[in-house]
Amino acid sequence: MGSEQFLQIENTLFTAVMVLYLAAMVLYFIFFAVKSEKAGKIAGYVIAAGFVLHTAALVTRGVGAGRLPLTNQYEFATSFAWGISLCFLVFVWKYRFQALGTFVTPVIFLLIGYAAMQSREVRELMPALRSNWLGIHVSTAIISYGAFGVSFAVSLMFLLRQNMQDHEFWDAHIPDMQKLDIISYRAVSLGFLFLTFVIVSGAIWAERAWGSYWSWDPKETWSLITWIIYALYLHLRLSRGWRGKSAAMFAVVGFICVLFTYVGVNTLIPGIHSYA
Repeated sequence: MGSEQFLQIENTLFTAVMVLYLAAMVLYFIFFAVKSEKAGKIAGYVIAAGFVLHTAALVTRGVGAGRLPLTNQYEFATSFAWGISLCFLVFVWKYRFQALGTFVTPVIFLLIGYAAMQSREVRELMPALRSNWLGIHVSTAIISYGAFGVSFAVSLMFLLRQNMQDHEFWDAHIPDMQKLDIISYRAVSLGFLFLTFVIVSGAIWAERAWGSYWSWDPKETWSLITWIIYALYLHLRLSRGWRGKSAAMFAVVGFICVLFTYVGVNTLIPGIHSYA
């Protein structure tokens, strides 16, 4: 089977993934709006199926391209969505609350939609990307951004939960505010750990590719800003016992910075990272 055939299969899988994520988002909205447990259960199966096909699409593109599918806007956008899906499924499995999908699936679908608008052309790698550091640097970014995406969704749930009236359905499907706060903190901690790996591996890679560990490129600068925001979140939480609404709002702002670091910087501010 030739590379063109693999890429055609990847296109078909990608379309199926978009449909499944859209269906999961709609089902989660139904679950949340009309308190339908059946819709929530079906949505869980649908997003799991979407994740499996998403994984297959990434693997197929990697085989067709003859490299890791992590080198351009399309590939990173779809991998970003995959990372959030992965972290979402892990956190749902661990904490058993499907309502999280109501807040995560719109983010996943928006990223997949953004990916669909990018060029899917497979091009020869530029010299700076021909490095073993590519897999380490970008894969850790995917997990980091995925964890931050989950913390964003959990924080939104926290902010909404404090204004919701007590109801048996909400009590059964949404953890109490203290637990939501802890889950968000754990997601931020995971994301921060991997973001640190992203910055360190990127610095080492930059030194080998361009002869400098740090060049204050816009993406490097905004990655550092994002790291500082989450470092401040963790510092305030651990040293001053920061909890509740303020921490949740901080996590929301942090993820907005993550999105700007990826989408905004690439779109609005040219730099040496403009290819990714």
